[in-house]
Amino acid sequence: MRTVPDMHHEEVAREQGYRNVCGIDEAGRGPLAGPVVAAAVVLPAGYELEGLTDSKQLTARMRERLFEHLIHDPTVRRSIAQATVEEIDSLNILRATHLAMSRAARMLSPLPDFCLIDGLPVPGFPLPSLSLVKGDAHCLSIAAASILAKVTRDRIMLQLHTDFPQYGWAHNAGYGTKQHLLAIRNHGITPYHRRSFAPVAQATLPLEF
Repeated sequence: MRTVPDMHHEEVAREQGYRNVCGIDEAGRGPLAGPVVAAAVVLPAGYELEGLTDSKQLTARMRERLFEHLIHDPTVRRSIAQATVEEIDSLNILRATHLAMSRAARMLSPLPDFCLIDGLPVPGFPLPSLSLVKGDAHCLSIAAASILAKVTRDRIMLQLHTDFPQYGWAHNAGYGTKQHLLAIRNHGITPYHRRSFAPVAQATLPLEF
């Protein structure tokens, strides 16, 4: 049975004295091209939005609908940040992801005093935090952040697609699909490809799937 995210973790944090509790998630760790995007979201106590759940459980149309609700709801505080391809290549994807998460949290005003972060612990995170594996499936503010991060990144890749349509980024969002790998072999790489990722770094690409 599918888990429905709720505000249990936010409520526990508030019971411990924290007032500005945000959820943080990212999108784009795995692709061969494009930035990694992170979002931070503070939901008001008792917040409800029909259909709000982990972005991976939603269709693109459902994510877009929820994204617009979250962006235009004056009771929701949110920020969106990214780490560039250059930062991914210089730092590695894990550290770049942590950088994007930290940026998103620091962009909130007022600054959150506690952060619920999807995934494993983030070393050196600048604010008090709790990391939750599969947090986007259990924690409502993380689920909201997952939607903001995913839709924002998809829109970035759609925009980049207009300049580099041969790679199919409008459909594969930069992931290493067969079409994308073939395009890299036939057309080379762009400034938006992650040179530190093996399929991009290799001169010839294996096409057995």
